[in-house]
Parts: sequence; C-alpha cells; structure tokens
Amino acid sequence: MSIRIVQLGVTPRLPDEGARLGTVRRPPRGIRKEDYARLGYYDSWLPLLAPSAELMAQGKAAEDDRQWSAFAKAYRKEMGESAPSQLLDALAALSHSANLSVGCYCDDPKRCHRSLLTQLLEERGAALRAD
Repeated sequence: MSIRIVQLGVTPRLPDEGARLGTVRRPPRGIRKEDYARLGYYDSWLPLLAPSAELMAQGKAAEDDRQWSAFAKAYRKEMGESAPSQLLDALAALSHSANLSVGCYCDDPKRCHRSLLTQLLEERGAALRAD
C-alpha cells in the first residue's frame, strides 16, 4: 500500500492506484464536475493541502532558488497549521493500508507544491510509491 504523487489530468491512472486526491486550490477549468475522475483529475478534492491563493501566486512567480525557498518555507508553515497537519498525518497513516494518489496540475514537479507534499508525507512516515 502507498501514496503515489501525480500530475492531475496527465499522469495515467494505474489499475491499483486507489483514490486520487486533488490538492489544488481550484477545480480544473472547462471540465464538468462529473468528468473530473474519468479524465484523470481527481476523485476527491482536498484544497486544504493546496497553498493559499496568495501563496500560490508567490510560488508561480518564483524565478530563482531564493524565491522558491521563501515559497517552500511559507507553504510548510501553512501545512503546519492544525487542520492541514492532521490531514497529512491521516494520509500518512492510510498509506500503510490503502493505495492513494495525491497531485496537482503543475508541469514541473521541482517547482510545485507536490514536491513539498512528498517531503511532508515522508517526514510523517508515509509509504510512498515511486513510478
């Protein structure tokens, strides 16, 4: 059992993938809600694990390592708040008994909060699947 980190709408679903969770601030544009899962976006929406709107803008605007580091520090601070932290703990625990996928839309995983989510889940002892 494990958590797979994916790019929503792009990464193909695996037969044993389990529930796909969208850690994005907003639903996909131009896609009907009933088509989210069928088109590989997500089965359940978890905006609580997405950066706040203001922070998301900061992350998208990051042009160098210093700016990205500032974003990463602020995102970790947001994820340290009670509700997101508890949700991360729950996902880490579930990863040992169920398959899940977690993701967002970004093209570059190195400049995307999903790379930071991976770290946060690893720190909590989550079982992660590398594909």
